[in-house]
Formats: sequence, structure tokens, C-alpha cells
Amino acid sequence: MKINQPQPLYWSRLNDNQWSLYLATTDNGLAYVGSPGRPFEELAAWAGRRFPGSPLTQDEQRLAPYAAELTEYLAGQRERFALPLDLRGTAFQLTVWKALCDIPFSQTRSYSDIAESIQKPSSVRAVGAAIGANPLLITVPCHRVIGKNGALTGYRGGLEMKTRLLELEHAAIGCSNQ
Repeated sequence: MKINQPQPLYWSRLNDNQWSLYLATTDNGLAYVGSPGRPFEELAAWAGRRFPGSPLTQDEQRLAPYAAELTEYLAGQRERFALPLDLRGTAFQLTVWKALCDIPFSQTRSYSDIAESIQKPSSVRAVGAAIGANPLLITVPCHRVIGKNGALTGYRGGLEMKTRLLELEHAAIGCSNQ
């Protein structure tokens, strides 16, 4: 069996209220959550880089469970994602992405906090680069990472999306405490 044999990627578009995102999955789990309002070409370019030669097939049914979890999250009804993910990256990227998943719902951490948590305190820039390469917006919560001074910093989905996600999480926590 060939090691880098192309495998199918399945995609769908999540349209929920103000959110419109492309999603993609492999047979192993969710592999991509796109930026809001971005064209299909963003997904196709990512797939070409990460899964060269793999066919992209639209499959609403296969993506329905992932879309349902994201819809619940966007409605403030879900704090963690339970379905499998298919994260592909370097060992360092995977370590950083796992650290992102450990940030509690509605809380934030700085890039240096993440570097400290993975025991690489001098790797703040590399941590930032790994976060920027995160293919799973929302589900791997890179929106919870802010600057050391508390300022919102770059985000593949844009600062408006980052702000909205953080506000959504704070509102969900506020509602659950009443």
C-alpha cells in the first residue's frame, strides 16, 4: 500500500444564521472548517496542499453530524466537540493544537501561555505560526488565543469572527449561570 495515496475528502457548506462555512472530512474525521463567507476556492486550495491528488466530493449527509455540533456551538448549546477530528500537521503543530483544545470554554490564553504549556517557552513565534496553520476553526479553538497584553490578534477567520466567537462563549456562560 502506498503511504501518500490520495484519499477522498468530503465537503459541505454550513449555513446557519449569520454563519456560512465550508467543512471537509476524511473517513477518519473532520479535517477542515473554513472562514466565514469565504469561497469554495479556500477549501480547494487547502485540500490541494494537505491532500494532493485527493478528490473533493460534496456529501451533505456525511458532514451532517459535524454541522450539527457546530450549529449547537454557534447557538451557545455546546462547549466541546465530541466527533472525531483528522488533524494533520507536524509534531509541533499537533502539540500546539492539542494545547488549544485544552483551553476551557469562554477562557483565553496568550501565545506565551501556550508556549509555556507545551514546555517550549522560547517558541512563542513558532506557536503563533502553528496556530495560524490550524485547519479547524472553532473546533480547535484558536480564537481563544490573544496577545499577552489582552488584545485580540490575527485570526484566519478575521478579527470580527474571533470577536463574535468569544462573545458567543461569554454569553453562553452567562446564560448557564443564571
